[in-house]
Amino acid sequence: MIKPVLKMGDPCLLQPAHRVDQLGTPELEELLQDMQDTMAALNGAGLAAPQIGVSLQVVIFGVEHSPRYPDAESVPFTVLINPVLTPLTERMEEDWEGCLSIPGMRGLVPRYTHLRYQGVDAAGASIDRTVTGFHARVVQHECDHLNGILYPMRINDLRKFGYTDTLFPGQTIADD
Repeated sequence: MIKPVLKMGDPCLLQPAHRVDQLGTPELEELLQDMQDTMAALNGAGLAAPQIGVSLQVVIFGVEHSPRYPDAESVPFTVLINPVLTPLTERMEEDWEGCLSIPGMRGLVPRYTHLRYQGVDAAGASIDRTVTGFHARVVQHECDHLNGILYPMRINDLRKFGYTDTLFPGQTIADD
């Protein structure tokens, strides 16, 4: 079921999410289906459970090809529960990000360029990936939601944060 996405300022988006203790429950399956339906309906690159009002450490993400990121590599659809991120470099790169919880806006956000993420999928199978580039950016963005962090909190220069239609006039760029 498509759920409303909470917007910046909602207290649920500003608090750390709780670990998932039980996998394979009907409640978790329903949450994952709701997240997938919502992300698909809004053409998002990812979604975190707190964005639909559920304070659990669950994110989903995946991008085949996005007109918003025409040069970005595809990212496989992933369900990631109780994630742990480990930067593998101190190198960071800035790029434009948007968020379904901050509709109509974009910001230039620094992110680690190379990292390892670990966790489990919906069936409890271990996930352990080392990623770079756009894939690393998407994972960091979604997992930030689990720590009560929205991308504007990471922007170094607020002159690089604004409304999408003003920053990119004449371009059609949807929210993430």
